[in-house]
Amino acid sequence: MIAAVFDTNVVISGVLAPDGAPGKLLNAILDGLCQPVVTDSILAEYENVLSRPKFRFPLAKIHPSLDAICSRAVFAPFSPVRIETALPDPDDIIFIEAALSLQVPIVTGNAKHFPKHIIRDVPILSPSAFLDKLNRSIS
Repeated sequence: MIAAVFDTNVVISGVLAPDGAPGKLLNAILDGLCQPVVTDSILAEYENVLSRPKFRFPLAKIHPSLDAICSRAVFAPFSPVRIETALPDPDDIIFIEAALSLQVPIVTGNAKHFPKHIIRDVPILSPSAFLDKLNRSIS
């Protein structure tokens, strides 16, 4: 099974646009076709962003969705990373730490937040690219 760290923007986009690549990825996670790599910090980030009033997601849907993701996830061990250069979004360090700890890609719609010179050998994939990879592995 293919595992990856899913940036928060992929989860949000998946909920907002279920027919797009991020939505298909969320369905693949829920169907057990791929495995999200998470940490407590990543789950807290998902919950924080999903709970923002601007998205208007009903709270009654947020927790069951997160529980479903969590039940299919592998938890990455805490593995702090020292980065010489500041990230465009310092909060993204949690995704890099999780990806490095288990040597899995990060799936994001914001590749510019993960500059190659900072993230080392961590593959950065768009939702569409990861979906293509997933479909090839299933075929």
